[in-house]
Amino acid sequence: MVDVVVVGTVALDDVKTPFGEVKNALGGSATFASLACSLFSKVGLVAVIGNDFPEKHIDFLASKKIDLKGLQRDKARKSFHWSGEYGLDLNVAKTLRTDLNALETFSPKLPEEYRKADFLFLGNLDPEIQLNVLAQMKKRPKMVIADTMNLWIERKREKVLQVVKEVDIALMNDAEARQLFRTPSIVRAGREILSLDSKVAIIKKGEHGCVMFTDKKHFACPGYPLEKVIDPTGSGDSFGGALIGYLARTRDFTEKNMRKGIVYASSVASFNAEDFSVKRLSSLSMKDVETRFEEFRGFVKF
Repeated sequence: MVDVVVVGTVALDDVKTPFGEVKNALGGSATFASLACSLFSKVGLVAVIGNDFPEKHIDFLASKKIDLKGLQRDKARKSFHWSGEYGLDLNVAKTLRTDLNALETFSPKLPEEYRKADFLFLGNLDPEIQLNVLAQMKKRPKMVIADTMNLWIERKREKVLQVVKEVDIALMNDAEARQLFRTPSIVRAGREILSLDSKVAIIKKGEHGCVMFTDKKHFACPGYPLEKVIDPTGSGDSFGGALIGYLARTRDFTEKNMRKGIVYASSVASFNAEDFSVKRLSSLSMKDVETRFEEFRGFVKF
């Protein structure tokens, strides 16, 4: 039985940054989130791959104790492929090409045991798919976290708002929050998220960390000061996966523990940016994470 179900994309990415480039590298929101989550809890991955997806990537995910019963293969189509480039401002990715391929007709089917899971992470997908997955759960999970992106806000704003209303924690970056709620203020955007019955709003700010809003308080977590960022692709997904993995392990949803979870998630996300694709996550240990967690504690002490 898995503790956390992660639904999202598994992709083959071409990524170029000022520090190099990779082609057909393992990527996708479900990939990064599942790897980060697996540091804390047993995770089941739900996504689709195509007929060109390398077996070595499947073997790698399985080696990390990620349950793959929910990984579907479309034998008639190629895998989802994203090509992007970063300049010196590594907070901004320029999409060069997106080939949906197998993702175009993806309709997630949760294995029976996944439908009973207590924790659900809805990675960046069409909000209608996110709502469909939530409807497949046999009981209301103890915690549901959902991520989104500007594309869905542009095309399906009302459905994105419905997802925010249905989940416990809505994740988005500062630009997406401003876009969704049509305000220049992330504080106001945070309040809008909470007004939609979301228990917690977490607005990500890239290398500058994130801000968590609850009914009466807010918590600002700085970004880890990396000297050299190689590839930030998937760091937001790593953040979300680590956060729900930590909450599934502790089963403590108090604000104090939520703050700890955010710092753990920020620690994992910072490691992800240190190399291309999943290379850094592939060798990451909890000892590494704990060490960086303690460094964070020092940063905010005054």
